[in-house]
Amino acid sequence: MKNTKETFVFGFALFAGFFGAGNLILPPFLGFHSGSDWSWVAVGFLVSTTVIPLCAISAHAKLQGTMFDFGKKVSPLFSSIFCFVLLVITTTLPCPRTAAVTHEIAIAPFFASPALLTSIVYFFLVFLFVMNRSQVLSFIGKFLTPIILIILFAIILLAIYAPATEIEMLSNGIPFVNGLLEGYQTYDAMAGVIMGAVVLTSLNRTFPQLPVIEKKAIIFRSGVIAMTGLFVVYVGLIFVGAKYSSQFIGQVSRTELLLGIANKTLGSLGASILGALVALACFTTAVAIVVSVADFFKAYFPKVKSMYLGTAIVCCVVGVLVGQMNVGYIINIAVPALMLVYPLCIVLILLHIIPERLASKLVFRVVAITTIFFSIPDALGVLITSEKLNQMIGLIPLGEDGVGWVFPSIIACILVNFYERLS
Repeated sequence: MKNTKETFVFGFALFAGFFGAGNLILPPFLGFHSGSDWSWVAVGFLVSTTVIPLCAISAHAKLQGTMFDFGKKVSPLFSSIFCFVLLVITTTLPCPRTAAVTHEIAIAPFFASPALLTSIVYFFLVFLFVMNRSQVLSFIGKFLTPIILIILFAIILLAIYAPATEIEMLSNGIPFVNGLLEGYQTYDAMAGVIMGAVVLTSLNRTFPQLPVIEKKAIIFRSGVIAMTGLFVVYVGLIFVGAKYSSQFIGQVSRTELLLGIANKTLGSLGASILGALVALACFTTAVAIVVSVADFFKAYFPKVKSMYLGTAIVCCVVGVLVGQMNVGYIINIAVPALMLVYPLCIVLILLHIIPERLASKLVFRVVAITTIFFSIPDALGVLITSEKLNQMIGLIPLGEDGVGWVFPSIIACILVNFYERLS
């Protein structure tokens, strides 16, 4: 296999970029509340956190362009708005959340320093890495990701081979859908659209003479490596959360649960080891996000020489301001935006990997509009309580489960293709 070394470096870098946005706290909490339904919940979670992101990486390998190309078939204006919204959400929510998670798990248990101080120091270091981006992917892929994986597998294996406990606390609703929606909070589908472009940019800079077909192979294989790692880690953490569901009394937060599991599996050193893991995992994602956003605006405004520097500064300042907030609060305020934008991101990814004869410009436009239209009730249902709105949502298949956009989007795709065949 050609370029094996580069493939693994980029694959490990992708894994770190996808995994680190505070995502470590999500799978155990999901397993904790799913109990004996953990396997079905895991399937739904993995669809939105590994299958869809791998499709996004595959689409980047096929397009050989930027994230702007994902929405260009709908219209250039739509694509610009889509990219801008995606980057604003990424900059203001998952990126700052990495600092908040780092503070609550790696700093607060040991030091009485304020969250603001953690956020300032954290994003100062992020800025230094971003301004030396030529070494970022190599450093992350060669050093940080292997350390993260070693610590993670230690926690998972120790938990799996610990004495058996009763798994209880069955989840409410449809387990698969619960897992799918919780996967929104990982931002992995959005990350696939954004960070796939970073890998392509870095690959072009490192190997400018490499043939396109080999670039496509490296990008795709890197995606497979990253998603395989995510698959193993996420399944393991969901199972661990379910296994310890009977050992925590009352309400427990995501960070408290993760710290508790670490202490039960790794003993008195658990919190310290977990803190190091969280700091590394979150930091790698913050760097990847800021590099991605800065790259996009630098390419979008090529005549502005200081655009990369200016964008990096803005991202880090926003990170400091939002990153000092509570993790639970950052997660909660993200829900309406994710319910509206995440489905659109998913359908654009999927339309790019199906055969081109089934994904014409008209198909892109109709399916995108349909997805947005049927995602609005899901987003509004999170923001407001209205009997009329609930009745309307109840008329949409799977609407009450928060995925009312799925069937209308599929039907729209089929009908437009049928129409074009008859024309």
